[in-house]
Amino acid sequence: MHVAYIICLVAEVILALMMVGLILLHSPKGEGMGGIGGTATLFSGKRGAEAGLDRVTWIVAVAFMLICALLGFGIIRG
Repeated sequence: MHVAYIICLVAEVILALMMVGLILLHSPKGEGMGGIGGTATLFSGKRGAEAGLDRVTWIVAVAFMLICALLGFGIIRG
């Protein structure tokens, strides 16, 4: 296997785990399941942190999709 292929596979796994973690860190936008206990509006006061979290999530998502495209279209082969 080529080194670039292995690096892309490792980066893809790391980015996937980061994306799952970042999505779980987001505050709920609607009531959803959080409305059962009334905790949906508990942490809605921190807009600056949420904007930064959105930006990081988008960056990780775009990097993940780019690596998926590189591997999926066979641009980087193993």
